[in-house]
Amino acid sequence: MLTSANPFDPQAILDGIRRWVEIETPTEAAEQVNRLATMVAGGYRDLPATVERVAGRSGCGDHLVVRSSWGQDAPGILVLSHLDTVHPMGFIERLPFRIEGDSAFGPGIYDMKGGAYLAYHAFRQLCADTSRAPLGVTQLYVSDEEIGSPTSRALIEAEGRKAKYVLVTEPARDGGKIVTGRKGVARFEVFIKGVPSHAGSRPEDGRSAIHELANVIQTLEAMNDPARGVSVNVGVVRGGTRPNVIAEEAYAEVDMRVPSLAEAEEMVPKILGLKSRSDGVSVKVIGELNRPPYEKGNAGTALYEHAKTLAAEIGFDLVDTKTGGGSDGNFTAPHTATLDGLGVDGKGAHTHHEQMYISSIEPRARLLYRLYQTLR
Repeated sequence: MLTSANPFDPQAILDGIRRWVEIETPTEAAEQVNRLATMVAGGYRDLPATVERVAGRSGCGDHLVVRSSWGQDAPGILVLSHLDTVHPMGFIERLPFRIEGDSAFGPGIYDMKGGAYLAYHAFRQLCADTSRAPLGVTQLYVSDEEIGSPTSRALIEAEGRKAKYVLVTEPARDGGKIVTGRKGVARFEVFIKGVPSHAGSRPEDGRSAIHELANVIQTLEAMNDPARGVSVNVGVVRGGTRPNVIAEEAYAEVDMRVPSLAEAEEMVPKILGLKSRSDGVSVKVIGELNRPPYEKGNAGTALYEHAKTLAAEIGFDLVDTKTGGGSDGNFTAPHTATLDGLGVDGKGAHTHHEQMYISSIEPRARLLYRLYQTLR
């Protein structure tokens, strides 16, 4: 155990976070994610908990389901964390673990190895208590959150439906804000088929797929509605073969964010129903809402108010916010009280200056511990 008299000693916790950060875990490097999963599972060996390892599939790493030895016969607390990062292998050479003032740098340290480790550390302290917490705790570490949780979604939803509360250790926002709402995320692919011809000698015989893609992009861009919180982004485009050929094919990938299910039900069919404006050219769109909106319901509000009271006792003000980014909390919020952004504070998620604030370690670890202790 810890040698420090303070069970939430930031330096001791930071040492643990560093060990997790120094195993690089891009989502696509399943063997690397599994290396970290083995280390995480090992941390529970001496605790009153069972660890189930769910084998990875479709090129993703394994998921871990850790259950406290108590309280598993009734709805309890589900803690959601992910072990994967967006940073490619070798990125740690560009962004090595280092400390500058109050900041600790490293790939995935803010999103979200810092928060995942806090959840583990707080559970370890909970197990050291002489009396058992009122609710059982289940910790789920997934391997594929950064690509939309395709192989873990069913597991997250099943565990979420069994739980009374869901705590998500995604990073805090803008000075430590907690997250009580996230936009829904939809992804689409657009396939356009035209007619090829020689661009010099017979341009009139061709029907350009690229020309129609330009029409489609304009239509999609016009769907942006900042006042309603709806954003549509054409993020990938491809088309054509050579400059002297009227393009037969074009392709685009589209991301859409919506604040509520009502907007999703309006906007998804609009995008799926895009039609060609050019004779002889076809447009086909496939896709769906892959993360439902996380809307702040009554149960979520009550959970936030409870956390806010605990934070005040610890000595900080817990402010809530909404964000456009999705998380695994989107899958549980529609049916279970969910509180997100419980991880470390910092900045630079997904960038080459990603960092967490060391001063956020102790208060936020204590908050998780107190939530484990007091939710009933």
